[in-house]
Amino acid sequence: MLKYIKMAWLNTWRNWRRTLIAAVAIVLSLILLIFMEAFMDGTDEAIYGNVVRLYGGNVLIHAPGFRERSTRMPLLPLNNPDAVLELVRAQPNVVVASKRIITGGLVSNRNASQAVSITAIDPQIEGPVSLAAENITAGRFLLPDDRDEIVIGRALADQLDVSVGDRVSLLGRRADDTMRQHTMVVAGIFDLGLGEAEKGLLYMNLPAAQLLYNLRGHETEIAVVLQELGREDELIDAIAPALPNYEVDSIFTLRPEFAEAMSTDRAMGLVIGGIMLIMAGIGILNLMLMAVYERTREMGVLAALGMKGRQTMALFLLEGAFIGLVGAVLGCIISWLLVSAVNRTGIDLGIFSQDIGSLGEIYALMGDRLYPAMGLSTIVEYGLAAIIVAVLASVIPAYQASRKEPAESLHFV
Repeated sequence: MLKYIKMAWLNTWRNWRRTLIAAVAIVLSLILLIFMEAFMDGTDEAIYGNVVRLYGGNVLIHAPGFRERSTRMPLLPLNNPDAVLELVRAQPNVVVASKRIITGGLVSNRNASQAVSITAIDPQIEGPVSLAAENITAGRFLLPDDRDEIVIGRALADQLDVSVGDRVSLLGRRADDTMRQHTMVVAGIFDLGLGEAEKGLLYMNLPAAQLLYNLRGHETEIAVVLQELGREDELIDAIAPALPNYEVDSIFTLRPEFAEAMSTDRAMGLVIGGIMLIMAGIGILNLMLMAVYERTREMGVLAALGMKGRQTMALFLLEGAFIGLVGAVLGCIISWLLVSAVNRTGIDLGIFSQDIGSLGEIYALMGDRLYPAMGLSTIVEYGLAAIIVAVLASVIPAYQASRKEPAESLHFV
């Protein structure tokens, strides 16, 4: 077998121009594919990573029964939340784990009213990772000693025609299903560029919500923010066996629309990437067919010397594999260097802000700078895929070479 590998390697470079053309096709395809995939991964991290921070966390833990009635945001107190927090915080990849109260309500004043999702948090824990806190444009974010203060989005402030320091009426459902109304003060206004989506977001202090909604000393949710998007199932598998009396879900389970959007993005990326690799494979197929045609007499000599058809076929498959290997190695190295260089500085999206806004409100969460990113293992996987495509593209030429009769090949002109 070693001699066939050596022959295939030498044959690969007999016509080095043809080999380089095929390798360049693979290199360019890999650069386009890997950078596009890194760009899409960076986009997903920017959009859905911020969605996670805005709407709770990567992983959410509730009392039994919450999952079935999640759209109604039931006030089901958690049992022994401190023990759950201790377990979660001991896991790798966890950035923040905090207790919350999530419920629905109605905020109003003399000008208008709006249904909102009320999120009660511990600002000391969640403030450093809160997307709303990062985008305060007026006033301030919540403080630990706040009682009647709330933070709302710019769209909601505009609808109610309120500013920092104004009072609004907040109506919410208590744990015993009775309604409770209370006057709150707007402490801060954040602006994420989400338009209508911001109207339904309201943040308040956790102790104030416990008092207001008859949940003294209780919480209804533990939100976990992870360092990396996509590691939710890994954490759930690690902690769920130790929490049999809790419902442990990822945000993509409770909000399937986010999962569907991410799946659509990934599917589009795979389709486009597959097309690129197929195009490179077609180029290799054409070049290998030319090689078979040019080396017809040579194959007749080898067959006359005793080389069998399957050995000839293996020789051409090895040549295709070597072309794929050269292209894959160069493509992976160049792609990794390119992605690493761009990731240091990011891509400025400021000049595309209007175009991004026209794509939909969720794309506003991308921010002004995008950082493409991709793991080295994924780049290697794409390189292996390119080698496989090169080998598959060589199958037809190799089969044709193996089927040629020695006498006919020797008389080929």
